[in-house]
Amino acid sequence: MFWEQLATDGRARTGVIHTDHGDILTPTFMPVGTQATVKALDSRDIAESGASVILANTYHLHLRPGEDLVASLGGVHGFMNYHGPLLTDSGGFQVFSLGEQQEEKNDGDKTANKVKIDFDGVSFRSHIDGSSHRFTPEIAIDIQHKLGADIIMNFDICTPDSANFEKAHDAMITTHAWAERCVAAHQTPGPHPWKQFLFGIIQGANHKELRRESAKFITSLPFDGIAIGGESIGYNMEMTATTLDWLEDLLPADKPRYTMGVGYNPRDIFDVVERGIDIFDCVAPTRVARNGALYSREGVDLKINLRNAAFATDTSPLDAWCDCFTCKHHTRAYIHHLFKCEELLAYRLASIHNIRFLLKLCEEIRAAITAGEFKKYRDSWF
Repeated sequence: MFWEQLATDGRARTGVIHTDHGDILTPTFMPVGTQATVKALDSRDIAESGASVILANTYHLHLRPGEDLVASLGGVHGFMNYHGPLLTDSGGFQVFSLGEQQEEKNDGDKTANKVKIDFDGVSFRSHIDGSSHRFTPEIAIDIQHKLGADIIMNFDICTPDSANFEKAHDAMITTHAWAERCVAAHQTPGPHPWKQFLFGIIQGANHKELRRESAKFITSLPFDGIAIGGESIGYNMEMTATTLDWLEDLLPADKPRYTMGVGYNPRDIFDVVERGIDIFDCVAPTRVARNGALYSREGVDLKINLRNAAFATDTSPLDAWCDCFTCKHHTRAYIHHLFKCEELLAYRLASIHNIRFLLKLCEEIRAAITAGEFKKYRDSWF
């Protein structure tokens, strides 16, 4: 059994995703390890954070060091010496977002990297060295098979918030065709002995009709789990909540559900969990940590800026509720000092805290759902 539901409280639910590298307790946040590393953290830090799954990036690992090298070294698990469950995205989001960024950077330059999408796949240039690459659904699945993550994603077109109905419809139709091809390509197993599970991705931008049409199509295919993608998910939490409400009656109860890009603010987690979502990820917790923004229930928007002079003599922990290594052993004054001196330790201690803060929140959410007190617990955070 891949997915096992344990308890429900309204639409919120707890469960277990079983993989050959261990169990994933849900709902849970996935720390993002883009290039086979959760930035500033090692495998021991990840284990001590309580993370039961992390995410690696297909696009970046394809560009360097390459999926064949990673496969020869035991897949991402062996390569980074992390032996818990792993998920890889398909690379679709990075192909489009980094392509757009490079176009803006090279505005007016005829050699700018323009991503070329056709019904068969996507041609693009590396943001690192400008080399030419092409992803098709079959190539994306082959790369992920070699990387060896326990959960892999179908190749899709990440539709922007601003897409009108016609553009969103065309992208959705292409995504659906690619989904069928990903399912077919996944029938041929990868080089690793463990089982890999494939998730489908619902698209349709901010159009209710398209989102529901996409949900019906994606859930009709034999995917192991269902993801809700698109630029709006996580970046626009009001639209994220609305989209999940549109899809409530269409998401199968017997498969895990994944919102891609949720976790910028700890409170965002409640918005998706109360709508039945099981896993979610975001690069923000470690990114803002490196800029000195640390999660705290005392802060405005649940964050404090440790670079501020007000913390220079503050001997309290980052957050009295948090039980991470940083909060147990170091003061705000010390971490403020590290940031002022640009010491590398600042990034590690800050990242340990932000990741553990979200994972402890998920642990308490699971306990609240099990006890039938999810709403009461949610209200205590607002």
